[in-house]
Amino acid sequence: MDASGKQRFFLGTRSKPDTLRMAERLEDERRQIRLGYRPAPLSADKHSKRPFAEVIEEYLAWGESQGGKGGGGWASVHARMRRTHLKGWWQERLGLATLADLDGMLPRVEKALRELQAQGKAGKTLANHAESLHALCLWAEQRGYLAADPLKGLAPFDTAPQTRRRALSAEEITRFLSTCNPSLRPLYETAFLSGLRAGELRRLTLDHLDRERCGLRLDAEWTKNRQPGFQPLPKSLVERLYAFAEAGEPDRLYAQAYAQHRKPGLAPKGRLLYVPTHTHEAIAEDLKRAGISKWTPQGKVDFHALRVAFINLVIDSGATVKEAQTLARHSTADLTMNVYGRTRPERLAETVERVAEKLFSIPEHVPSMYKQAVGAETASATPFDTRELRLKNLVAVEGIEPPTRGL
Repeated sequence: MDASGKQRFFLGTRSKPDTLRMAERLEDERRQIRLGYRPAPLSADKHSKRPFAEVIEEYLAWGESQGGKGGGGWASVHARMRRTHLKGWWQERLGLATLADLDGMLPRVEKALRELQAQGKAGKTLANHAESLHALCLWAEQRGYLAADPLKGLAPFDTAPQTRRRALSAEEITRFLSTCNPSLRPLYETAFLSGLRAGELRRLTLDHLDRERCGLRLDAEWTKNRQPGFQPLPKSLVERLYAFAEAGEPDRLYAQAYAQHRKPGLAPKGRLLYVPTHTHEAIAEDLKRAGISKWTPQGKVDFHALRVAFINLVIDSGATVKEAQTLARHSTADLTMNVYGRTRPERLAETVERVAEKLFSIPEHVPSMYKQAVGAETASATPFDTRELRLKNLVAVEGIEPPTRGL
């Protein structure tokens, strides 16, 4: 009889007395559990000896199937990073053989992260490493594979970026587009006027271009927020993109690039734009060609800075906060205004000048009723002497007895 009072069967030995003694011992243990003399066995106990590599594979399979937003799978980049962190780093770094090896692992995990920090790794990198292992532990706890989260006390890292991206001005954007590599100009124009990320631009095909509505249809499969959407574009750019893709330019450029790496069969086909594999190298060359510094006191310029420029152009255009948030495809207005929004020194100076202009344009003439010389008595603003106006003089004409003098 088990702890709940139900009859259970098990496979014993060939000896009936030995099997009976085993049954009596098991039944006695279950009776003690039912009476509260010993704790009930945890489901995690039977999983403690599972190979850690096997658990990782199950976790990764779950994530790629339904671990993303809205029950969708992880993005390919996210899945690759999780596999790299768990199998390529944590498992080897901590020597994890079974799931039970995670018990009491917090001090060793913190030490490993401190070593990464000493190597100069950014806070975001440390947070990504910690989050991958912590997410696995939480997932295993929810399924009863672990009795408790072994990393529950892990403190967060400061993930503030060490470098800040700056928003190019309209004059810099014009100069950049006029001198950049002609084959990349459609890509840059689309990035500046849509704010799409490099990975999203890379997935666009001619079918995503809507010439009637003048914009791009976005698929939930590859957008960062995992939401379908529509990004409006200027009509002139839509027509240029259509002509560029119809002429087969993206396919030609991809075939040429992949041939250099001896992988012609892997070249994408039917794309709307050509996006280089190493966008940071391409934009660095075009910035140099335009005479624009990549690094300034306001921050650096890389491909993602084109998205920053787009959002700030939207804000500068006079769009409402909600409109800017929608065009940026952000979940909160705080992300749009405080993370991507930038202030321009020249605009701040202009604002202060306008404030001063308004302040000093106030007329110097002040009504005499507000003026008073130092040491002078306060004079009444009434234009006649009220001491001559007594109520008894007013009512005497009517033949009414004058009131008390004090009135």
